[in-house]
Amino acid sequence: MPFQLHFSAEVSEALRDNRPVVALESTIIAHGMPYPKNVETATAVEQIIRDHGATPATIAILGGNIHVGLSAQQLNELGTAKDVWKVSLRDLPFVVSQHLHGATTVAATMRIAAKAGIPIFVTGGIGGVHRGAAYSMDVSADLTEMAQTNVAVISAGIKSILDIGLTLEKLETLGVPVVTYGSDLFPSFYSRESGFKSPLRLDAPSAIAAMLAVKWELGINGSVLIANPVPVEHEVPHVVMEEHIRKALDAADTAKVKGKDITPFLLKYIAEQTVGESLAANIELVKNNARLGAQIAVSYSAK
Repeated sequence: MPFQLHFSAEVSEALRDNRPVVALESTIIAHGMPYPKNVETATAVEQIIRDHGATPATIAILGGNIHVGLSAQQLNELGTAKDVWKVSLRDLPFVVSQHLHGATTVAATMRIAAKAGIPIFVTGGIGGVHRGAAYSMDVSADLTEMAQTNVAVISAGIKSILDIGLTLEKLETLGVPVVTYGSDLFPSFYSRESGFKSPLRLDAPSAIAAMLAVKWELGINGSVLIANPVPVEHEVPHVVMEEHIRKALDAADTAKVKGKDITPFLLKYIAEQTVGESLAANIELVKNNARLGAQIAVSYSAK
């Protein structure tokens, strides 16, 4: 039996009519936020994309079926279900073949979006080189996927719990352009700066769309990382956040948390230590990314 993606009617119609579509990952729903904030945020993000002229396509696995676009009922099911797998590329065949529920990471979402014909993808922050990777060898599959898959990634930068400098170096090695929207400073997820200068800067969604078109028309495969700084009124200053991150890393080390469990652990720990301030920033940065992603998708579709 041929392998199938399961498209929602809304997404199927948009793709058929060549209208702009924005892919969304689902890890943030199942592993990034508590219920009901996760479902409320996912619903709000989808509406922002619609309000800016594009169609949202949240990607997830339900009962082993890969869905591109979720109904309100399916969003709620994913947000409340227990034992939902955090699915990167290595997990995808297992979760599908065993008919399990799965929330897709950046890497898995990119691969499915490419298969579905969706070139624009919005997330919170990308994975990368973990702190201490020289010893742990912990480097996210997000980076290798970005090197080969023609799906642009709009995020608030690299997750601040990671080694941002080494991740930027790795992206350069992999040939992935890194563009910051409207700033010379590269952001760090919760914060508008990271201590690193952005490799590239563009100030208009249309300019970013033009760059994507030229890149792929030249036959240069792979993603472009579009870093979109969190709005200034919602950021947690970099110096303040760094203190919380170091405490979270120490807690993870004490608890011997490793592998794909470490990111959810750190984000939960930081949210508790910041009395929800980091969670509020997380919600606002995803909404901000959705606005920019929809604008880029509309401009790219027009080309």
